[in-house]
Amino acid sequence: MTSSPPFGRAVCAMVTPFADDGSLDLDGAQELAARLVDGGCDGLVLSGTTGESPTTSDDEKAALVRAVAQAVGGRAAVVAGVGTADTRHTVEAARAAQAAGADGVLVVTPYYSRPPQAAVEAHFRRVADSVGVPLMLYDIPGRTGTRVEPDTMLRLAEHPRIVAVKDCAYDLLGSSKVIARSSLAYYSGCEELNLPLRAVGGAGFVSTVANVAAPQLRAALDAYDAGDNARATALNQRTLPLAELMMASGLPGTVTAKALLTALGLPAGPVREPLQPAGREATDGLLRAYTELTGHRLVETSQLRT
Repeated sequence: MTSSPPFGRAVCAMVTPFADDGSLDLDGAQELAARLVDGGCDGLVLSGTTGESPTTSDDEKAALVRAVAQAVGGRAAVVAGVGTADTRHTVEAARAAQAAGADGVLVVTPYYSRPPQAAVEAHFRRVADSVGVPLMLYDIPGRTGTRVEPDTMLRLAEHPRIVAVKDCAYDLLGSSKVIARSSLAYYSGCEELNLPLRAVGGAGFVSTVANVAAPQLRAALDAYDAGDNARATALNQRTLPLAELMMASGLPGTVTAKALLTALGLPAGPVREPLQPAGREATDGLLRAYTELTGHRLVETSQLRT
């Protein structure tokens, strides 16, 4: 089991706050980042899918890294999502993120084109060779159409700057094999697998739900690390209703996270099209689940900022 994960144990896949007119809200991003770190996040992933990377520009992504690094640099790892379907563009984005102050980069498997394993490996190596910061690979075949096979992971683990994996492959056997045979730090990218992955040697989590419930998610892993398995199980089970509503109710996690952050009076703002905001019924359900998990009372749906 990794004793000192490269980006900490509790990593939040942070939303990207926008102003009411849809422009980037850098002040809001700094405020939200500071709150998340104060609440127990060891690291922040910026410009992942939760951060609406498909609809933010390269300039916006770099500006976001600069702002958040200024706000929390030294207190938490700042990891920039830079993955695209184009190797050259990904290399450019990775270099820009490093120049802006990122402590690491998150690189997703090239999507849609479904490259074979040799091409996937070459893509990741090209990015790793182009920068001086560590890489977290993002394995999410349900979105990209291509799995990073365990044997490919083991070869990539030999690269000195490829140090971690955000694991959304839903293959505990495959992940366990790589964990056992490499030094890669495996982070659960699926909240329902946070505790199971930790139990087979995972490093922690990269979570969308952590935008609103980082202390609760972290508490389950802390209990496990302290040897209190029964408490870890109970704490993990308490987080599942909110995680299910946020991540498996048919709405993107960005939409549900922003609905709850708005209810808390925290920076979030609108989502960019083609995403649409959560409706009243969905938001009411999210508020109930959040209140049951945290005990925090929130404003009524009718009072939410728009």
